[in-house]
Amino acid sequence: MEVDKVYLGDCIEIMKKLPGKSIDLIFADPPFNIGVKYDKYNDNLSYEEYYDWSKEWILETCRLLKKHGSIYIAIGDEFAAEINIILKQTGYYFRNWIIWYYTFGQNQRKKFNRSHTHILYFTKDKEKSVFNSDDIRVPSARQLVYKDKRANPKGKIPDDVWQFSRVCGTFKERLGTHPCQMPESLLERIIQVSSNEWDKVLDPFGGTGTTSAVAKRLKRHFITMEISEEYYNLILKRLDGKVAEIKRDVKVESEKQMTLLDMA
Repeated sequence: MEVDKVYLGDCIEIMKKLPGKSIDLIFADPPFNIGVKYDKYNDNLSYEEYYDWSKEWILETCRLLKKHGSIYIAIGDEFAAEINIILKQTGYYFRNWIIWYYTFGQNQRKKFNRSHTHILYFTKDKEKSVFNSDDIRVPSARQLVYKDKRANPKGKIPDDVWQFSRVCGTFKERLGTHPCQMPESLLERIIQVSSNEWDKVLDPFGGTGTTSAVAKRLKRHFITMEISEEYYNLILKRLDGKVAEIKRDVKVESEKQMTLLDMA
């Protein structure tokens, strides 16, 4: 099995070719089936189609994950409950239902603004899994506010509500036109706590390559899959450190679109 590699193609077909029990950590940010416009994916399947598809790719992750491995799945409100059930039916063990709260919510006109995503954290084994708590500790109120000597000087393990901003279009971290770029700070926490150096981290839905970029920086091996050739090429450039080139390409494409609109 090749590591530190980005695969172009359907993640289910690619995962089927990888050896079982070979991956230490899986992070997945699949399409939410809410009609988002992707380059090469239909994000508007029927309920049954999306459920069956989700079950198929999650079954493959379970086959690939090592005994003490972990999986994190980011998912929206519409199918969080279903993905939770599929994970349990597949044989995973529940650890946390994390709420990723982001400060820049998505504006709505006929309901409350959405400002969170669910992250389901499960493990392959019920008792034993990698959890490097000291690598992700944060200052506690006992330390900062109350000066309590009983507080752990290393800080506390974060709560299950995480506050990280979305990567909005005007942010410096923003790359390309992918609608759902993940923030590096969020992946840092997941990769640090649930893997060790030179472990293998798999992301079946590569997007803009945040998982692979952070894994590389944290000295983990990565395996990333992406069905879109456009996003696949973006990931390769990002991993090669060509961020300025990506942003220049986006700017040129945006200017072309503006010109076409002016001519229409």
